[in-house]
Amino acid sequence: MSEQIDTATFGTGCFWCTEAIFEQLNGVLKVTSGYSGGKVDNPNYKQVCTGETGHAECVQIQYEPSKISYDELLEVFWQVHDPTTLNRQGADVGTQYRSAIFYHNEDQRRKAEHYKAELNKSGAYKDPIVTEITPFSKFYPAEDYHQEYYANNKNANPYCAMVIRPKLEKFQKVFAQKLK
Repeated sequence: MSEQIDTATFGTGCFWCTEAIFEQLNGVLKVTSGYSGGKVDNPNYKQVCTGETGHAECVQIQYEPSKISYDELLEVFWQVHDPTTLNRQGADVGTQYRSAIFYHNEDQRRKAEHYKAELNKSGAYKDPIVTEITPFSKFYPAEDYHQEYYANNKNANPYCAMVIRPKLEKFQKVFAQKLK
């Protein structure tokens, strides 16, 4: 009997950061950086960066629900980026950096909407959450050089040391019990 595998697709700004974070979770089998939510078939990075294709930089996560739940993935999603800034994460600005959940089924939609509403109601953030929650349609993997970006460039790219590493260190402290 084979293990059940499910899929989640999230946009949290730069996919380099998000990929490095979700890959560390126990129960996550594969994280692919790519593009979703746009109107152009097979977009490339240069096209997406113009903001004209409508795609968000995102990650597609293959995971084992018996080891990590969609709720737990959402918990990480809400914590690893700022869901209150429209079309921006830090210095990255444009619709391609929007906060987005592309749900694959009604259960995912319901949970995403519930958590968004509860976080807004609780005042967890000083500003309202602007995360878009829309049906998943297509996912296009990003170019090869974007895959495993942090793992392959952590000592060569200053962005990795200045932006990704601090996010990873914070994440590892907060979610220590959920790491591989």
